[in-house]
Amino acid sequence: MILEVSQQDGRCKKSFSPTKERATLKVVRKSVCTIVLLTITAVTGATGNNRVSVTVGDSSVLTCPLKENTTMLTWTITPKAGGPCTLVCRTDTNMTHRTNCSDNIDWIFRAGLAPALEIQHVGIAQEGNYHCEVASANGNFRMMYHLTVLAPPRLSLFCDERGSPVCEAAAGKPPAQLSWVPESCSRAEEKYHDNGTVTVLSKFTACSTNGTNVTTCMVSHPAGNWSQSIASCPSGEFPLVCFVFRALFMHEATHEWHWWDCSTKCAPELPVRNLLGGGWINTSAVRTVKAFVKL
Repeated sequence: MILEVSQQDGRCKKSFSPTKERATLKVVRKSVCTIVLLTITAVTGATGNNRVSVTVGDSSVLTCPLKENTTMLTWTITPKAGGPCTLVCRTDTNMTHRTNCSDNIDWIFRAGLAPALEIQHVGIAQEGNYHCEVASANGNFRMMYHLTVLAPPRLSLFCDERGSPVCEAAAGKPPAQLSWVPESCSRAEEKYHDNGTVTVLSKFTACSTNGTNVTTCMVSHPAGNWSQSIASCPSGEFPLVCFVFRALFMHEATHEWHWWDCSTKCAPELPVRNLLGGGWINTSAVRTVKAFVKL
């Protein structure tokens, strides 16, 4: 048995109908839920969730809701690296308190404007969640921010030992996207660092036989876009050089030192003839005995 509200006189009367009881119970439940939600909304403001991006070294300002008769402001910061930070301001006593917060984080109070938190010279370690709560005579109001810190990569373009252009976007966050003009058929490699940054390395490999004298690397990143060009890299082969020298060599069997009269041909492979034992030795052998050169 439940109480049912009479539509004629507004009084409560008893009802013994199971069907009416179930229907009335649904109405009561909906009414109770509506009342509870309205009460929560009146006491506590809806939580905002905002995403903010800032480049390393720049400053960022995050605001709290502006409410009349505010008694206390609280910032709770949960960075990805390090422990949480808390800042509390009591407006009724004009007292502030901070716990485990960096020196570059502080309040901003301006007449007629919403109270704010300023982060100067933002670092990668300060990426994370920033939660503001305002206590006032009208209830509690909250605002949530997720701060993302961008690190622009350092771009460099050079030739490797094989004569191929190499593009490097170092210590970027998030990883940079690399592309080539003309198009390259190689894939970029990524190296992750402990501070959350990523170095991207790409070696140019031509997709066609139509060569070009200039190769351009283009870098795309949320903090900006850059490009750099380089002329054709020199060939990785040995130059055509002709020279004659003598080299000191220890015989493996007798352990005796001998002078070699060595000569070279004018060819990229630079074969060297051993006049003592005959035959030819390769370039790596030339490098080995080069320390004992005597002209």
